[in-house]
Amino acid sequence: MPLAPLLSLAVGAFGLGTTEFVMMGLLPNVADDLHISIPTAGHLVSAYALGVVVGAPLLAAVTAKMPRRKVLIGLMALFVAGNALSAFAPDYHWLLAARLLSGLPHGAFFGVGAVVATGLVAPERKARSVSLMFLGLTVANIAGVPVATLMGQHLGWRATFLGVSAIGLAAIASLALLLPHDHTHAPAAGLRGELTALRSLPVWLALGTTVAGFGALFSAYSYITPMLTDSAGYADSRVTVLLALFGAGATVGNLAGGRLADHSLRGTLFGGLASLVTVLALFPVLMQTQWSAALAVTLLGTAAFITGSPLQLMVMEKASAAPSLASSANQAAFNLANAGGAWIGGLALAAGFGATSPALAGAALAVLGLGVAWAAYAVDRRDVVPTAGRVVATHVLRHRETTHR
Repeated sequence: MPLAPLLSLAVGAFGLGTTEFVMMGLLPNVADDLHISIPTAGHLVSAYALGVVVGAPLLAAVTAKMPRRKVLIGLMALFVAGNALSAFAPDYHWLLAARLLSGLPHGAFFGVGAVVATGLVAPERKARSVSLMFLGLTVANIAGVPVATLMGQHLGWRATFLGVSAIGLAAIASLALLLPHDHTHAPAAGLRGELTALRSLPVWLALGTTVAGFGALFSAYSYITPMLTDSAGYADSRVTVLLALFGAGATVGNLAGGRLADHSLRGTLFGGLASLVTVLALFPVLMQTQWSAALAVTLLGTAAFITGSPLQLMVMEKASAAPSLASSANQAAFNLANAGGAWIGGLALAAGFGATSPALAGAALAVLGLGVAWAAYAVDRRDVVPTAGRVVATHVLRHRETTHR
């Protein structure tokens, strides 16, 4: 594995993951400093997610004919600018706009980065290369977000965004130094080819699996704190440590999913989604004691992120002629899953079904994800069998013609 260039992609992913999730821990600080309410400050989280959803396909399409190395460096430069503007934002509305700007390069970076990562390795190691890039995202949940949150609490939230900007500059330097030119040339398909790839039914089924599968995760994870405090009896001060366990589980699941998917892409996807259904269905039982609740949080991260690399690779394979836009669209699907899963979990809570009801709603979404994944498998088999039949028929016809001569 070419670890140096993959490490440069992981550094960028680490910065993106840190700035995406750190705002959740800084909401009280930002609200107090800017004299706004906590719900109003919560729009800063939504603004970043909106930037991801809009920016992922838009920037991937606009940069379709550009060399991917330059695209990645440019995306990180935009990321640095957005976080620097966040640090110096004079009021709430400026900060809201800066957060939107910060989110624009997120999905495109992961999408284009995944295409570059798979181009650096042999075909049998593609999923592992994607998982190594995603490693930056999962490690951000273990180290980046807690450290950045502590920095914001002790030095002010503006210092956090300056620190994240420094990570972005480090990513730009590592991309410029470590990413080779020969594996990052501009694709021949261009914008028209990229757009054509999105017309494929298998691509949309893969994106639908991402929305349902990761919607299952966020249905539960968005409300993990009240589950841990109200059901398992943890003190608020211990929740941060437990969330680090989620990050550790996600890291293990990400690396395991990459290795397993190189042996069986579809099998790893089905196994990961089935594991997610099982873990979420057991949440009401596991949240009854503290030790089992800690285990549940860890297993949730592991089961969910086993599917990360297989889903990204499946989207890219279904759009193999022009994968950048489809790969970036998968990141937009991930953020739609974030918003949609949180909304569905909130409906379960509002209906009075109990603190662990969002996990059961997530289990239902994971079952839906399995159904969509199975539909994608059925479409693949439907397309493969006629093709195989045509190949056999052509071979028989040529054999007969040769015999006749």
